[in-house]
Amino acid sequence: MTTPRIPAGRLTLEGVSPSAAAGLRAGGGGGFVWLGGGPFEGTRDAAGTMVRAFVSGVHRPEFGMYVLVRREDGRAVGSVSFHAAPDDDGRTEIGYDLVEAARGHGYATEALRALAGWALARDDVRRLFAVVGRTNAPSRHVLERAGFVKVGGGDEEDAYELRGREHPA
Repeated sequence: MTTPRIPAGRLTLEGVSPSAAAGLRAGGGGGFVWLGGGPFEGTRDAAGTMVRAFVSGVHRPEFGMYVLVRREDGRAVGSVSFHAAPDDDGRTEIGYDLVEAARGHGYATEALRALAGWALARDDVRRLFAVVGRTNAPSRHVLERAGFVKVGGGDEEDAYELRGREHPA
């Protein structure tokens, strides 16, 4: 199975195979050399979600998980992933995280912009959705810099959305 690759400025978004995702979930590096020695917990959680999708037969490689690999040194600095393939309305949720040593350098914004551009150029994606903890100001700023707009909120989380071009029915 070929995993997708998406260029993203200083990064390449490397699609993760189900076997690499299983390795990440189990505590390994998934075949990547990680800045700081390993991924952050959100990446391991996303890998578990991808493995469950594969086992249940609903995994689509292009709507899986991508590791953010710096072009300058080949080190993995985080991940961005779809929670599932788009629904019948063309809506899909995304999530992301970075290793602590990579935060504050614009990598998450760069990756999110690239993935959003790739996804919204497709005919089957009309809206991207993300949920972020209300106290996570850096993550909210990443979404806003990538063009997402706050569309709702609760006591602990805010919802953001990025809409693509309207597709003919």
